[in-house]
Amino acid sequence: MRCRICESQGNHREYTVKEMVFGLREEFVYFQCGNCGCLQIKDIPSDMCKYYPTYYYSFRIRLGKQENFIVRDVRRVRNQYAVFDKGLIGKFLYTRFPHPALRSLMQLKLTKDLRILDVGCGSGNDLYSLSEFGFKNLLGVDPNIEKDIRYPNGLEILKRDICGIKGEFDLIMFHHSFEHMDLPIIAAQTARSLLSPGGLCVIRIPLVDSWAWENYGVNWVQIDAPRHFFIHSKKSMGIVADKAGLKIEKVVYDSSEFQFWASEQYEKNITFYAEKSSPLKPSRAIFTKQQIKLFRRQADILNSEQRGDQAIFWLKL
Repeated sequence: MRCRICESQGNHREYTVKEMVFGLREEFVYFQCGNCGCLQIKDIPSDMCKYYPTYYYSFRIRLGKQENFIVRDVRRVRNQYAVFDKGLIGKFLYTRFPHPALRSLMQLKLTKDLRILDVGCGSGNDLYSLSEFGFKNLLGVDPNIEKDIRYPNGLEILKRDICGIKGEFDLIMFHHSFEHMDLPIIAAQTARSLLSPGGLCVIRIPLVDSWAWENYGVNWVQIDAPRHFFIHSKKSMGIVADKAGLKIEKVVYDSSEFQFWASEQYEKNITFYAEKSSPLKPSRAIFTKQQIKLFRRQADILNSEQRGDQAIFWLKL
């Protein structure tokens, strides 16, 4: 086998992983490169449609006139705190209902004139949140959505991949979409070609060199077979960046309690959308609120030790 990232050939260790989100329990073989550490699917399924049903979480459109105005306003206050770090009410709401994708943008000190491309954004809910704050130069792309989406405020989400985009952008984001791409090096090279001088590419991904992979193995929730084709290590991301002509400027760990409760469910053969899934259905969950809080504290510790199971990579020209 040849690693698709570093091109190393050898007896890379293989693992059999089940599809556990929708409970299909189909088995897929992954291998971990002995050189760069990247965990990758051995054979990409010829048809991925069945693994991205229309009710897949990132395809849901929660916006529009039918939405309760109280929910809309509460969400907006929470999101404003997530992006701009302002507002005591927003801070309180965020502690109860976090939004890591938007929070990851806080350190970027965004200005509303930035040209922003969100790659693999699903229905574009994160971009829509930015549009509510006055951002105008926004574009989203996702090859797996049913069709192009055009919101009344002018925001467009196109059914295509990054290779079908032209133009120049100050910020290009991959929020847990990079691991879904079958040609990550080409995706990163394309992102580089679209970056403006001084622009920034932000990639949020799960990391295989983590406590969760070491302890949960094939039951680690972030493998997400077969949707995740590549689960990178810090070393393999360095290789991707180098081949794309980009430099890793910063790495921020942002793992959460998700790595614990979901992986432990998988160990118990409980799928993501099962009746006992936590915290999707707290009243039937196998974990108490106190246990979830403990998982959250453990995640914070792992992040501080750079052993969390996901991180944000800042890449520049």
